[in-house]
Amino acid sequence: MSSGPLSASNNHKPKACALLAGLDQSSANILRDCFRQFGIETQVFSREDAIERLARQKFEALVTPLDDAAPPLLEAVRASRSNSRLVLYGIAFGTQQSLRFSRYGINAIINNPVDRQSALKVVRATHLLVLHELRRYVRIPLITTVAFKGDAGEQTATSREISGGGISLQLKYLPEMEERVQLSFTLRSEGFVELPGTVCWLAPKEKLAGVRFDQAAEARQVVKQWIEHYLEM
Repeated sequence: MSSGPLSASNNHKPKACALLAGLDQSSANILRDCFRQFGIETQVFSREDAIERLARQKFEALVTPLDDAAPPLLEAVRASRSNSRLVLYGIAFGTQQSLRFSRYGINAIINNPVDRQSALKVVRATHLLVLHELRRYVRIPLITTVAFKGDAGEQTATSREISGGGISLQLKYLPEMEERVQLSFTLRSEGFVELPGTVCWLAPKEKLAGVRFDQAAEARQVVKQWIEHYLEM
């Protein structure tokens, strides 16, 4: 049985609505409050009811735990005519767990167990995309595996955000500033991409690095096409 909408009704049409599927009551309450701060309505359902709901209603975001029961819902989302491009939040015990589901185009990870401070940080960083204020949000949150080849050899990185000009990555071993690197990754709907680039910023404490794509690289246009397709909401 679904528990129905969580947020209070009002006389104003909401800007956007997030579907919370398969969450415990505590997590749902926290996320309801986080999204509400940015004018985003929330509805909560079981996963089974959420699949049926996706066929009848348009949502701008979905939040669900990334576990063994998640694939049927994620498949339904990406196969939906009206909801295939919604912003997908996964609740997981860290990034490594979420990478099992990268083929579904996970946009952001909320730590499990859900706590208000970290959840609010994630929602704040992505709410413009949910609200379709796309001119102000040029970076697309995307969590996927990236093969990273630099001066020290190859390693597996995890993407954080991507734009037409570059990508931010979390790595085990940080490269040097201005180091030339080669990246390989898969973009949903566009397929496998190989791109050369240059390290343009580092955040050592978080083991994050930004890579600027080579302007002359043909594959850069593939990334731009993927972004344009993604933003056709």
